[in-house]
Amino acid sequence: MAELIADRGSAAETDDFFRSRAFYDAEGVSHTLRIDSGDATVALPVLVGELEEAGLADAVSPYGYPGASVSETAGPPIDPSMVDWSAVGLVSAFIRDRLGKEPCLAGATTRSTVQVHEPSGRRRLRGRFAEQIRRNARLGYAVEVVPGPATSAGQRSGFHALYTETMERAGAAERYFFDLAYLTTALAFARSWLVLCTGPDGALAAGAIAAASDGLLHYYLGGTAQAHLAKSPFKNVADAMVGLADESGTPLNLGGGVRPGDGLEEFKRGFANAELPFHTHEIVCDLDAYERLSAGREAGGFFPAYRAPAA
Repeated sequence: MAELIADRGSAAETDDFFRSRAFYDAEGVSHTLRIDSGDATVALPVLVGELEEAGLADAVSPYGYPGASVSETAGPPIDPSMVDWSAVGLVSAFIRDRLGKEPCLAGATTRSTVQVHEPSGRRRLRGRFAEQIRRNARLGYAVEVVPGPATSAGQRSGFHALYTETMERAGAAERYFFDLAYLTTALAFARSWLVLCTGPDGALAAGAIAAASDGLLHYYLGGTAQAHLAKSPFKNVADAMVGLADESGTPLNLGGGVRPGDGLEEFKRGFANAELPFHTHEIVCDLDAYERLSAGREAGGFFPAYRAPAA
């Protein structure tokens, strides 16, 4: 049985960023998708969106690696193909899973690979990166790690400005342009940090948000000010996040690239010594409506096909 519950996501007191009230509120989670097989219960936070055809809607999990809350006595992962979806009122659901855990549902798609720094492993920092980090320190670049709830309005607005500038420079989709209220809400989480690098003149040069969830420290969002690109101060920020992970004995998830093997992934490999698979779930709840809405679209691997970006 599956049901869709309008409850802003059933977040409890938790040490996991991706299941916290702060994260759900920042993302605008509106519902919980609850699946009960009798042997297992899975609760998925989702955002529900209306479709152009009246009366139809679909769901997507929040950004990042939220996965699901799974009952402690759960047996094997629930097979979505065996679930009765008729009562949920959705055409489809796209679910992002946790990292480092068994997928919450059977038949998961290995969407990509993320780069990880394991404190227990050999630290693998490229020689060129190490020299650039030391050079920046000699030039007067300095990094500060501030607990999220302790950040000032000026620190948050400064980070928001350079993050937005970075997304504009990258030509990112609208989905990745988070407003200042989003960052402020996310940083209210107790186990979050704002890592800030200032230049020799004291101006903010680069920064990142890191947050703890599911036994990992996650690099969540980051960017570099245009005026400082040539010095690549984000390497100093990444090095500080590695240091934070080493200090706590927690693996650091650096994420992946936009596409496998691209420049962003190669950059992250320069700080990583391990990898983890990132799984997603693509669920069609109403096959007739899905096929009707997707007719004539060449979506490739995009899901749902009817929301694929225009070519």
